[in-house]
Amino acid sequence: MKLILLGAPGAGKGTQAAILSEKLSIPTISTGNILRAAVKNGTPVGLKAKSYMDAGQLVPDEVIIGIVAERLAQPDCAKGFILDGVPRTIAQAEALDQEGVQFDAVVDIEVDDAVIEQRMSGRRACTNCGATYHVVAAPPKAPGVCDVCGGELIQRPDDKPETVRSRLKVYHVETEPLRGFYARRGLLKTVENQQTIEDTTKAILSALGL
Repeated sequence: MKLILLGAPGAGKGTQAAILSEKLSIPTISTGNILRAAVKNGTPVGLKAKSYMDAGQLVPDEVIIGIVAERLAQPDCAKGFILDGVPRTIAQAEALDQEGVQFDAVVDIEVDDAVIEQRMSGRRACTNCGATYHVVAAPPKAPGVCDVCGGELIQRPDDKPETVRSRLKVYHVETEPLRGFYARRGLLKTVENQQTIEDTTKAILSALGL
């Protein structure tokens, strides 16, 4: 199964990717992770990416796609993979096409902006060990204190309401058009957000005919 997970920031792509990766025994390819790994391993494309990052610039599409293609050529991707966080734009999707990367399905997790705002603005992370919580869905035993190590829980800048609204705006302009792009290719499977993580997984597996 060669899959792309689409959805707004906070739609639960990372969570579902981890579950599907285990269920289908295929790796999740997250752009952030492979970018860091390529830089750390000093691959030719990784070094190119590092030069942009060191200069405080965005890594251009061709470098991102080069790193993704490099990762997909590794043996553990032979039976399939899940892409999370790429493509983000039509240009990236077309670049993947040109690299000859094929997909079986593109799963779009649909969540209302209001739900995402509530979900993300309630997230808290431990400054010490990085454990994550949610003030409503998964609160710590003591407010503001990590259950794991007793560290202080904070709201990450990315999860502040004004940042979330701004990220959603960018998503609607840049990434949402991918739904039409893949629908025209007959690959799009739309999954409505469910009440629980387990129900969303079931809905995804059902959409994939599994």
